[in-house]
Amino acid sequence: MDSILKLEGLTKKYDNKPVVDHINLDIKKGEIFGLLGPNGAGKSTTMNMVCSLIKPTAGRIELFGLDTKTDRKKVKQKLGYIPQELAIHGNLKAWENVELFTSLYGIKGDKLRKAVTESLEFVGLADKRNGFVKTFSGGMKRRLNIACAIGHKPELLIFDEPTVGIDPQSRNFILEKIRDVNSQGATVIYTSHYMEEIEAICTRIAIMDNGKIVAIGTKEELVELVTSDKDSQMTLEEVFLTLTGKKLRDYAEGEM
Repeated sequence: MDSILKLEGLTKKYDNKPVVDHINLDIKKGEIFGLLGPNGAGKSTTMNMVCSLIKPTAGRIELFGLDTKTDRKKVKQKLGYIPQELAIHGNLKAWENVELFTSLYGIKGDKLRKAVTESLEFVGLADKRNGFVKTFSGGMKRRLNIACAIGHKPELLIFDEPTVGIDPQSRNFILEKIRDVNSQGATVIYTSHYMEEIEAICTRIAIMDNGKIVAIGTKEELVELVTSDKDSQMTLEEVFLTLTGKKLRDYAEGEM
């Protein structure tokens, strides 16, 4: 399986303190790759460096076989990013938001109009295309956020905590759409502190804590790291606790 993203010694420091600390990753084409860790683990900082939104302190990022330092424009054409913070405009209509972001990739005319329609249909907002975003619910805004990122049909989609603060029905809808876009050929990176989401959709998982990658593998491989019991029914949460000494749910809910 071909690599779509390689990180080598990737590091980001603020005030000489590492937020991302010499991490290495090799993500394969066709995966739904989960990056699991508490708030403050360095997940979003890592993804921001992958998307060239912030510069690494050290290390190398290779996307689609290209170095992001020298081939930034080529890389961005193949990349779609759904940030944790909503990147949509409340005073624009739904279709205007999708058209705006899709047009940034040089798509014009009939091709652009088709892309807008298909993106809104994909996230279930075709009937809301003329609605102003400021009137939308939180779940609808999250879905529109996705529509704005898929219009140019990226080969790699990065979802950074896309279900924060939404209702269970909207969360399930988004997870199902991630499976759909992956089945259509896109590779997906999914960052979250929600254990059950990572467990439900990801083919491989990297556990991240304090800026470091603690372990990488399928759920079964991660379980094997912490127990020799082949019949173990350990949950991913128990694996995380064993590897880090932390209860992820408590960190996610701000209780620790």
